[in-house]
Amino acid sequence: MTGDDVVSILNLLRNADTEVWIGGGWGIDALVGRQTRDHRDLDLMHREEQEPAVVKALADAGFAETLDWRPARFVVTHPDGREIDLHPLVFTGDGSATQASLDPQHRYAYPASCFVTGTISGTTVPCLSAEQQVAFHQGYEPADRDRHDMAQLRQAFGITTHF
Repeated sequence: MTGDDVVSILNLLRNADTEVWIGGGWGIDALVGRQTRDHRDLDLMHREEQEPAVVKALADAGFAETLDWRPARFVVTHPDGREIDLHPLVFTGDGSATQASLDPQHRYAYPASCFVTGTISGTTVPCLSAEQQVAFHQGYEPADRDRHDMAQLRQAFGITTHF
């Protein structure tokens, strides 16, 4: 997945009148304003009620569903190997949101302040804040890419991470 791919996918979804935010590795690269590593996929958060439009727009572009862990997440894959990991969000009146998890007793919280912008390939893009990225990188044994991503946030924002 290249930066140009990310911008193209975001434009496709914007033209479908949907709202999405980038998380994961691309979200961190958006926050620091440059690509810092290779990415195997693109993590996108979307409004749950817009899911039919998101799925249709991506299907029209050749993506097909390859994993269904709804209501927490699902994955669509293009024949060329690009993957998009989609996370449905339920928004409240104050602009915050929640996402289901595989544990029905636990939902992921997204404060209204976590929806920010960054830059990919010179284009302003919607993404998750550094603080939200740090919060989502807790509670598991990190891979090398996770360690790399947290190092990028520490360097760019001077924030503390747990690894």
